[in-house]
Amino acid sequence: MLFPIYWMINVSLTPQQDMRKDPPDLLPLHPTFSGYRAVLDDQLPYLWVSLLVGLGTVALTLLLSAPAGFALAKLRPRGGGTVGMLLLIAQMIPGIVMAMGFYGIFLNLGIMNTWWGLVVADSTIAVPFGVMIFTAFMSGVPDELMAAATIDGATVWRTFISVVLPVSRNAVVTVSLFSFLWAWSDFVFANTLDGGGSMRPITLGIYKYIGNNNQEWNAIMATAVVASVPATALLVLAQRYVAAGVTSGAVKD
Repeated sequence: MLFPIYWMINVSLTPQQDMRKDPPDLLPLHPTFSGYRAVLDDQLPYLWVSLLVGLGTVALTLLLSAPAGFALAKLRPRGGGTVGMLLLIAQMIPGIVMAMGFYGIFLNLGIMNTWWGLVVADSTIAVPFGVMIFTAFMSGVPDELMAAATIDGATVWRTFISVVLPVSRNAVVTVSLFSFLWAWSDFVFANTLDGGGSMRPITLGIYKYIGNNNQEWNAIMATAVVASVPATALLVLAQRYVAAGVTSGAVKD
C-alpha cells in the first residue's frame, strides 16, 4: 500500500534523463531537487487556491450540516426520516453528473473559474455526509443536558451553540477533515468548472508540467508530494477524533 507513495518520492528526486532508465533505480542514486524548485516557482498560487477552497468548503459545510444534524437528531421534525433517506441517496449521485449540472448553472450565472464557486460545488458532496455524521453523533448527546439548558432559560439556538456543539467536538473535527480532503483532492469539479483563468487548484496546476510531447515527471511527482503533505499532517493529527466521530452513534445502549 505504501509503495506508490515511496515511488512518487523516488521519481520526484530522479533526474529527467534517468526517467526512462531500464531497469529503473529503486533508489535515487543521483538525487535532484529541480522538481521541488519548480514547485516553489510555479505551484504556490495553485496551492493557495486549493487551501482557500478547502477552508471555504469546511466553513460552508459546518454552517449547513451542524444545525441540520442537530434538528434531525434532537428536534425530530416531521419527515426527518425522509430527509435522512434523501441525504443518503444524494451520496450515491456520481460527481460527474453533478459537475455537468453545475457547469450549466455556473455558465448562465457567469461565475466560471471562481474559488467560491468551487466551494459551493465541493460542499454539495460534503454537506450530506456532514449531516449524517452530526445526526448520528448528536443523537447520543443526553437529553438531560438540553433539559437543563431549557430550565436555565436557553433558547433552542442557544442550547445548540452553547451545549450540544461543544460536546460534539469529535464530529466537528471529522466533518471538517473529510470536507477539507474532498475539496483539496477534487479534480472533477475543478476541471469541469475551469474557465481558463488563474484561480485553479493544485489538482489542475499539476498539468502545467504535462504537454503533448513532454512530461516533466520529477516536477509532477514533486508537486504530488508537496500537495499530499497537508492531507497527511491533518490525518495524523486528527485520527483519534475522526475514529471517535465516525463510530459515535453506531451503537445505542
